[in-house]
Amino acid sequence: MKLRPPTIDEMKVLAESLHFTMSLEELKEYRSLIVENLAVYEALDAMVEPKPAVKYPRTPGRRPEPGEDPYNAWYYKTEIHGAPNGLLAGKRVVFKDVICVAGVPMGCGTSVMEGFVPDVDATVVTRILDAGGIVAGKAASEGFSSGGAGHNSATGPVRNPHDLSRSSGGSSNGSGALVAAKEVDLAIGGDQGGSVRLPASWCGIYGMKPTKGVIPYTGAIPMDATLDHLGPMANSTKDIALLLEAVAGPDGLDPRQPDFKPEAYSQALDGKVEGLRIGILEDGFDYEGASEPDVDQAVRNAAQHFETLGAQVSSVSVPAHRDGQAILVGIALEGVCANLVYGNGMGHGWPGYYNTHLLEYFSRAMPRRANDLSPSAKTFMLTGTHVHNNYHGKYYAKAQNLARVLTAAYDEAFQKVDLLLLPSSAMKASELPPEDCGPVESVHRSFEMFVGTGGQFNITGMPAISVPCAKSDGLPIGMALVGRQFEDSVVLNAAHAFEVSTDWTARAP
Repeated sequence: MKLRPPTIDEMKVLAESLHFTMSLEELKEYRSLIVENLAVYEALDAMVEPKPAVKYPRTPGRRPEPGEDPYNAWYYKTEIHGAPNGLLAGKRVVFKDVICVAGVPMGCGTSVMEGFVPDVDATVVTRILDAGGIVAGKAASEGFSSGGAGHNSATGPVRNPHDLSRSSGGSSNGSGALVAAKEVDLAIGGDQGGSVRLPASWCGIYGMKPTKGVIPYTGAIPMDATLDHLGPMANSTKDIALLLEAVAGPDGLDPRQPDFKPEAYSQALDGKVEGLRIGILEDGFDYEGASEPDVDQAVRNAAQHFETLGAQVSSVSVPAHRDGQAILVGIALEGVCANLVYGNGMGHGWPGYYNTHLLEYFSRAMPRRANDLSPSAKTFMLTGTHVHNNYHGKYYAKAQNLARVLTAAYDEAFQKVDLLLLPSSAMKASELPPEDCGPVESVHRSFEMFVGTGGQFNITGMPAISVPCAKSDGLPIGMALVGRQFEDSVVLNAAHAFEVSTDWTARAP
C-alpha cells in the first residue's frame, strides 16, 4: 500500500505539536525526508505477519432472541466444539466480551466497537477448546471494562439472578450472572481491579484472579499490562481448578508471563487445612460509608469456621492495604489512557503479540463513536488524559514505585501467615441505578464498591479468590482468600475446604 505523506499544512501542525520552530523551506526539506522513510513502511506493509492459528471450525453465532436472556447477560451466543475429550469435556464456557473469539462479533461492552469481528482466538479460547470445552458465546461486559455496578454495558444493565433489581457486579457482569444462573458451566472474566471477584461475590459463585501471568492475556483487550489478569469463574472450586489447569502456562506471546511451570491444580483439592495459618486482614474491614455490617460479620464467621477445620486463625494488619486504592487509581487511569487513547487499544513497548486487526478497527472507530462511551469510560479517559497532560506521567510513575512498597508490606505479613482473609466486597449487590440517571450518579454508582474489592492484589499480582460464604437479605456475601505469588493451589484448596464443609446458602451473618 502506498502511504500518504503529510501536506505542508500538516507538516506545520506536526512540527508545532513537537515544539519545533521551522521555516517553510525547512518544512519542505523535512517532508522530503519523511517521504524517503515511508518507503520502509511500504515494504513492511507488504510483509505477512504471523497470527495464532484458528484451529476449530465455527459459525458467528447470533444475538439472543427476546425472552431467552432474562438477565441481559449475553452479548453473543454460539457453539464451537473443540477436541472430543479432555479436562473440560462437554463443559460450556462463556467469555467476557473483551476476549477474542475468531469469527464471533466482539463489542467490548460498548457500541464504539459495534461490527468488529476478531480474526484470531485468544490463547485461553484455544486451550479451552483443546481441553474439550465448548465455547457457548460472549458474555456482556461493562464498556471497555470501566465500572463495577453492571449498568455500563451498551446492551443495557446486567441483572443479578438473586434479585433482578440488583446489580450483578462488574466489569465481568455477564460472566457472573450466566454462571450463577447455570446457563453455562464456566466463564473466563477479566480482572484489573476486582472485576472477576466482585461479580463472583455479588452473584454467589467462585471467581479467581490467579497469580499474575499464570493465565496468558494474549487476545484480550488490555487496560494496563501491570494490572491485566484473566480469571476463571464457576459454581465450584473443582471447576475453577479444572479451568485454571486447562488454560495456565506460558504461551510465548504474552510478556506479562514469567517462565514458570503450571500445576495440576485440580489434584491439589484435598480439603485439608490443618495447621494452615490464616490471617484476618483487619485493614480490609470496616470501610467508613461503604462496609455493610452483615458483610463484615459473615466473613469473620467464615474465618472462625476455618478454626473448626484445624486452621490457625489470627488477626493481622497491613496498614499499606488502605493506600492501595490510591496506588491502583494512579496506575489504572493513566494506564487506560496509554492503551486506549494513545495506543489505539494496544499500547507500545512490549515484545508480545499485537492484534493489528483490532488496533486498526479501534483507531477508526474511536474518533467516530467516542460519544457513545459510558460515563465511567469517559471519566477514566478525561481524568487520565488531564493528569498525563499536566503532570507528564509523574503520578503513574510514583504509583508504580509505590507498588513495590505495597508488595513488600504483604510479603512481610506472609512471613507470619499463609493466607489473608477479608471481604471480597465491602457491600452486597447494590440496586441498579435508574436508566435515566446523569453522569455523576452513574459514575458514583459504578465505583462506590471499589474501596473494598481487592484491587490491591492486581498491583501485587498475588492470587485471590472470592468464595461465597453466607446470604443476607437473600443476597450472597463473598469472602476473599489471598496467597503468596504462585501459591494458587494453596488458595484453591482453602476455598475448597470451606466449600465442602458447609452450605453457604444456609449461613447467615
